[in-house]
Amino acid sequence: MMKQALGLLARFNRLAPAGITPKFATVDEWQAWQQAEGRKHCEALETQNRQARSSKLLGRSGIRQLHQRCTFSNYQVTCNAQRKAYSEAKSWLANSGTSAGGFVFSGTPGTGKNHLAAAIGNQLIADGKTVLIVTVADLMTQLRACYDGSMSEAAFLDGLCDVDLLVIDEVGVQRDTQNERIILNQIIDRRTSSLRPVGILTNLNHASLTQLLGERVMDRLKMNDSTWVNFTWGSFRSQVHTRLHGKNS
Repeated sequence: MMKQALGLLARFNRLAPAGITPKFATVDEWQAWQQAEGRKHCEALETQNRQARSSKLLGRSGIRQLHQRCTFSNYQVTCNAQRKAYSEAKSWLANSGTSAGGFVFSGTPGTGKNHLAAAIGNQLIADGKTVLIVTVADLMTQLRACYDGSMSEAAFLDGLCDVDLLVIDEVGVQRDTQNERIILNQIIDRRTSSLRPVGILTNLNHASLTQLLGERVMDRLKMNDSTWVNFTWGSFRSQVHTRLHGKNS
């Protein structure tokens, strides 16, 4: 095999046009290139498989269609507080490969939490990572669906912990039942223990979120050096509504 490879390489080099430097000077270089290409192919297949598994969890892709075009470039900055939130979100993305810390985006509805979270997720997906953004209500609905036997609860929770970034939306909007708190604790605890980042989108402040999730989970987030970003400005959606329909509508 080695002798045949040497013969093929020598033939290719002889046939190369004058002035063209062959890509491989030795068989070892050629074999190293083949191995590298093989590894890249395997990594690409594994990424595709992980994306397929994450999509299967909820029967859809990782980011809803509404937010699939959200990027940092089309995020509108109208005040210094927004500029700070934009900067912190972009900084989190830049450091996402070097830290297991997640993020908490806290603020009232319509302030752009989903846009910046989706901008992070869309960029990670473009970079070959797996991302899932899901509301607490969706989580609970899918968990109840597990009881029909299509997927075990354990398999569903394992899948949530397998994606590179999990973003849980509407934390604090749910009915605040004991079961929901237990599930949220399990998911966040598993991911932080596995050094996988989790994003939280909430309308709660730090004290209220601590009361909901508990000191232990909040300590986990703090230990993993998660980023807390406050969205303190008014609702962008309400501003648009006012411009379209009048101040008193």
